[in-house]
Amino acid sequence: MKKFLIGALMMIAPLAMSAQQKFGHFNSTEIVPLMPEYVTAQSELQTLAKQYEDDIKRLQDEYSRKLEEYQKEQANLLENMRQRREQELLELQQRIQQNYQDNQQAFQKAQAEKMQALSDKITQAVKQIGDAGGYVYIMDISSGIPYISTKLSVDITAELKKALGI
Repeated sequence: MKKFLIGALMMIAPLAMSAQQKFGHFNSTEIVPLMPEYVTAQSELQTLAKQYEDDIKRLQDEYSRKLEEYQKEQANLLENMRQRREQELLELQQRIQQNYQDNQQAFQKAQAEKMQALSDKITQAVKQIGDAGGYVYIMDISSGIPYISTKLSVDITAELKKALGI
């Protein structure tokens, strides 16, 4: 009988412990657009994109102007002057392409940095909620987790919004 009670306790103990464990989930796609930092980041990124577009447009306009001038004067230019102008046009074309690539990389880097800052803020708030609420796991359901039982997991999205001040 004693062995039976010990065996029964051993089987029930994990069930009792799992009943005490708390699991939570939230949806970052619902939270991120509401964050003031997100709105600021989007505005800054739009300004940066406009600046990059203006830079490229200015270079393209310069190229078009120089090409038009060259085409008008081409017949009257000496061979060495024609070659020099063609080389200038080629270099300007390469500069436009390099500028475009550099701008793309700089924009992607700025975007990643701004989104990382948002992610860090969310992660910090989730950790605080997890510690305060005694959660074992808190998962972001927008990250492609195949299944989360809403019966066994607490949705902390509203609590997270409150912690983030939104």
